[in-house]
Amino acid sequence: MFPGDVRVLPAGPHALLVELADGERAEAFHAELLRRRERGELPAVREIVPAARTVLLDGIEERTPGARDRFARELVSWRIPPPRRAGRDAVEIPVVYDGPDLDEVAALWGVPAAEVAAVHSRTAFRVAFCGFAPGFGYLTGLPEPLHVPRRTTPRTRVPAGAVALAGPYTGVYPCPSPGGWRIIGRMPDPGELWNPGREPAALLEPGTPVRFVAVGEGAGGAVPGPRVAGEGGAVPGPRVAGEGGAVPSPRVAGEGAAVLSPRSPGRPGAVPRPPVAGS
Repeated sequence: MFPGDVRVLPAGPHALLVELADGERAEAFHAELLRRRERGELPAVREIVPAARTVLLDGIEERTPGARDRFARELVSWRIPPPRRAGRDAVEIPVVYDGPDLDEVAALWGVPAAEVAAVHSRTAFRVAFCGFAPGFGYLTGLPEPLHVPRRTTPRTRVPAGAVALAGPYTGVYPCPSPGGWRIIGRMPDPGELWNPGREPAALLEPGTPVRFVAVGEGAGGAVPGPRVAGEGGAVPGPRVAGEGGAVPSPRVAGEGAAVLSPRSPGRPGAVPRPPVAGS
């Protein structure tokens, strides 16, 4: 573990909330939980839900009295390796960089507006956690000098597909909603961010590498959909739970990770504070 950097708290009768010092430690702890669950080394846990600096383990089965408390003490003693960030293909998301807050972000970054797309699209992002709305991923990767504050006055409606910044995070809105993040562009076809008929339903799951690709409209040709970087043909189709074959769609990535239910009691306006994402 990380000495002195972890605290395990009860959360209702069947859950534990693990608080960590920062997002990198939370990511490493979440990855270790998934590895141990895959090896059958965890007690029965219904959900593992990462957030900004916490991980919630919900639905813990207590087959013997005091099992949850013993598990909590065991968690504190774990030795956690750093996050393994190699080996997964990045999901590439097309973006038209024409957002209403582009000039404001450029001024905050100290660059011309035309440079925002170049700076943002050459950054390697990773999904830290999900929340706020189904399919909404909180992406980290921008260096601290490029972190921007929320808008002073939130918008009452942000369109689906809006690519926006707040604090250390980039997010892509999967559906229309209120929000206070600074919008720098739009994903032309955001429907694949959340597809309940797919397994997993979320395109952007915790740990997924993400790259944004600047595209333009009106240049004679369709705007590409999201795809897995480095693959030469169509992106493998999503699988519907319970079916043996792939759905014939060449637009969706996101295989190989545990299915986590996006949870979110908050909004995507404020930079999340533990234990609630998106509050």
